[in-house]
Amino acid sequence: MRPLGSTGVAELREPGLPLTADTSPSSSAAREEPEEAVETPGPSWCGLCGSWLCGSRAQPEAKKKAPCRGLGLFYTLLSAFLFSVAFLFVKKVQDLHAVEISAFRCVFQMLVVIPCLIYRKTGFIGPKDLRIFLILGGVLGSTAMILLYYAFQATSLADAMVIAFSCPVFTSIFACIFLKEKYSLWNVLFTAFAITGVILIVRPPFVFGSNTVKMTRSYSDHVKGTLAALGHAVSNALTLVILRKMGKSVDYFLPIWFYVLVGLMETVIILSVFGMWRMPNCGIDRLFLLLIGLFGLAGQVFLTKALQIEEAGLVALMKTMDVVFAFIFQVIFLHDIPTWWTVGGALCVVASSAGVAIRKWCQGSK
Repeated sequence: MRPLGSTGVAELREPGLPLTADTSPSSSAAREEPEEAVETPGPSWCGLCGSWLCGSRAQPEAKKKAPCRGLGLFYTLLSAFLFSVAFLFVKKVQDLHAVEISAFRCVFQMLVVIPCLIYRKTGFIGPKDLRIFLILGGVLGSTAMILLYYAFQATSLADAMVIAFSCPVFTSIFACIFLKEKYSLWNVLFTAFAITGVILIVRPPFVFGSNTVKMTRSYSDHVKGTLAALGHAVSNALTLVILRKMGKSVDYFLPIWFYVLVGLMETVIILSVFGMWRMPNCGIDRLFLLLIGLFGLAGQVFLTKALQIEEAGLVALMKTMDVVFAFIFQVIFLHDIPTWWTVGGALCVVASSAGVAIRKWCQGSK
């Protein structure tokens, strides 16, 4: 029987376990073998072709870290598209109040989140010292959702989306106040751009004169929708600060669970107090409610996957496509041509958010 050579050892050893000194014929070979293993690693299992003879250990690990160049940005773009489609359906459902639409979305997401929590064995109440932050984040997050849906119903899709997109500016301000993060002159400039964009979209009469009364839609509804979108940006910014405060101390499904649970309780209380319960119409309205939950959840999943494999600064920059899709959908499906004031305000707000993202990215890459 011939002695077991290096080939036989490579075939019999378990994947991922280095060869020991007992398997080499001499002590000198045993000393040289680790260097050879580093330079030319032995064969290991390849998930692509399903064999032990393909590639080295370094290649699968590299592919796992970066499966495809630009995949994270593609996920972000897909997430922006899915969110914009969900918002378009919110705009289409006019017979239900925004609070009730939010309640239906919470119910749909709860049916998905509960099995995920059970599978991950994270529990439903979270750590005792962070429970107050989870509840507060749920209240602010659900409030932001209700305000955004109301803004979509009260004003144009593009106007509401642009103002809601000023969230990064408010996040920087609140992070400076509560997390003691630096707030430089650049942040002051970005804040000024965002405020200018909001003013161009609102077009208050004391600045632009009485011509704003001649708008196609009710100016009072436009102002209410704008304030709701601004409230969404503030509430969402506070939610992000709370999430940043907790960091990785909790599983990322727990904040979503509290967001859904508290949101459902909040919407039920509001609907019960004001007597706004109403069954959605049979047919297209119920389909829209289902699609709102489906597309909203899919957008959140792809955004989470993008943040796992791509830098947050680049993801924030690609998120500006939300505004682009909002303008496109408003023109194609709602037949509503945005004014030049809205376009100018959108450019200011997008420039502000992009500036915040670029600055964060540059600081993180140093």
